[in-house]
Amino acid sequence: MSEAKTEELTRTYVVPLGVVYEAPPYRRAKKAVMAIRAFATRHMKATQVSIDEDVNELIWSRGIKHPPRRITLEMERDEDGIVKVRLPPAPEKV
Repeated sequence: MSEAKTEELTRTYVVPLGVVYEAPPYRRAKKAVMAIRAFATRHMKATQVSIDEDVNELIWSRGIKHPPRRITLEMERDEDGIVKVRLPPAPEKV
């Protein structure tokens, strides 16, 4: 088998986090971070996932018990297979 070269790729996803509400309330934000990491690994075929600090702050902004139900994220994979997860840029208002 030959090794497939990975190329740079950037995509925007809406990540569903409703499944984390099945966890006990004191674990939900932690489960949300794990769910984002698993989503990025599955959809971007990543070897390693790096979550931006702003994404982490958004998840934890309402506390450990009430993370968001869904979150829009921008994922960028580099040539080494490392995925960087960050918030998409805010749209400019006219």
